Amino acid sequence: MVMTSPATATAVNSVLRVPPASPAAAAAYFGASLAFHADASDVASALAADGDPGFVVVDSRSTASWDQGHIPGAVHLPTALIPEQAPRLLDPAVPVVTYCWGPGCNGATRAALALAQLGYQVKEMLGGFEYWAREGFAFETWEGGERRAADPLTAPVDDDADCGC
Repeated sequence: MVMTSPATATAVNSVLRVPPASPAAAAAYFGASLAFHADASDVASALAADGDPGFVVVDSRSTASWDQGHIPGAVHLPTALIPEQAPRLLDPAVPVVTYCWGPGCNGATRAALALAQLGYQVKEMLGGFEYWAREGFAFETWEGGERRAADPLTAPVDDDADCGC
């Protein structure tokens, strides 16, 4: 086995061309990331547990999108309506988790920003509704409840399996 020095590796390897951050800087960055984000699996687990999860889920999409499918128990609050309707629909003492369509959409980010500017504690759900459905969690449509099989590329296909994250 041939070992390469970090200098050699960075010259030929695009991953290490920019060296990794120090462990302290990495810990600060990833800790901050977790303060701003939650994933669909963690949100589903918290909502499925007995009792109050300690947060409210906000779907920031349009009514047509909401009708196509949304997380059970979520509050429908399109981003454009947040300044007007958030004080009526949300308790400022309860943290909010926002979501939109999926990773290719920054609607949940815009909603989180709007809520933070109003004084709410907020996290964004990574993956959005796309990953909620792809991971096999139940959702509601204008026609009623629905659930799809878990996509093996996004979640364990066994309902009792833990991804180990």
